[in-house]
Amino acid sequence: MSRGRNPPWLLPTSLAIALLLGLLPLPAWLQPFRPYWLALVLVYWLIEAPERVGLGVAFVVGLIADIAFGSLLGEQALRLTVMAFIVQRFRAQLRFFPVSQQALAIAGLLLNDRVISAAAHLALGEPQLPPAFWWAPLVGMLLWAPVFLLLDRLRLGGRG
Repeated sequence: MSRGRNPPWLLPTSLAIALLLGLLPLPAWLQPFRPYWLALVLVYWLIEAPERVGLGVAFVVGLIADIAFGSLLGEQALRLTVMAFIVQRFRAQLRFFPVSQQALAIAGLLLNDRVISAAAHLALGEPQLPPAFWWAPLVGMLLWAPVFLLLDRLRLGGRG
């Protein structure tokens, strides 16, 4: 609730690190469990700094991710924009949830993200992701607390 100082470098750096974590090569058996790092970091900023991050930032970050990952142009932009819209709509409630309840909401957001991705692939005739990729929202839910606490500590400058 307290407004800490937001170092100007932290937002772009955290998004760039999230993008790099998404590009990090993983063994094939671990690939389905890769969390959607960009979504986790973007949701943090949407909750904690809505004056700096909104639908436009989500769309641009999504386009950059589409280009970086070589995915369908606009797919991640659509997914992140929908996620940003939902978070903005329910920001007041999410902000006051304990981190454990926020993690459950994050699981719902990430599951919705998978549904949007599957629908986009289906509509465009692209191959669907294997069923194991539906485990990634659970991993994202489990990683929400460490991501939130790390970014919060960096944002608040170690005060809290």
